[in-house]
Amino acid sequence: MKAYTEENLSSQLVEDRTWRIKEISDLKAAILRADSISQKVLLRALITICYAHWEGYVRFAARKYLEHIALRRFSFSELDRQFIKNHFLPRLASLTSSKGSIVERCAIVDDILDASGRKFSQINSDLVSTRSNLSFEVFSDICLICGVAIHDYAEHETFVDIILLKRRNAIAHGEETFVGIKDLDAVTARTIVLMRQFGDSLENRIYLKSYRAAS
Repeated sequence: MKAYTEENLSSQLVEDRTWRIKEISDLKAAILRADSISQKVLLRALITICYAHWEGYVRFAARKYLEHIALRRFSFSELDRQFIKNHFLPRLASLTSSKGSIVERCAIVDDILDASGRKFSQINSDLVSTRSNLSFEVFSDICLICGVAIHDYAEHETFVDIILLKRRNAIAHGEETFVGIKDLDAVTARTIVLMRQFGDSLENRIYLKSYRAAS
């Protein structure tokens, strides 16, 4: 279902987040009920689940946010300048990697200069790719693409890079990474806080119409 209205977007962000939070909460409850041997296994599973839902929700929410705006078919001149930057980022990246000619570079400059009257009606999914490793740096890029202030998340950088991503990668590669029961509350709570905060940031931009060009 496409997010045609603000209400559509809000309900879809909440619905997607709710089942993720329930799964994390159910696993937390299972860990608390388990014996000490089972807890060690389940705690490792908890890291992978929390990371998976963190990555999955950021990707889902960012794409839904951009989809909602694309469906409104605003011209680039009506939108925040980040949208026109987003539109040309893939072409600029391709040009850089292929060492494009002067003619090709001039063509892109002409397109940029003429783009204000075009409509934003399609998103490039590569712009909100989590690249299978949603580090804080990658998350920062997604926030920039969506117009979300990354400094609001600065306190979570160590948690994202060390607790979620580094431990998840170690577990995924079969390393014997220890996760203690004392980490249970902090890992689950901060993962949920991050998902809620990111969803709320996008909803606020929609309801406040912060994605529109300044008048």
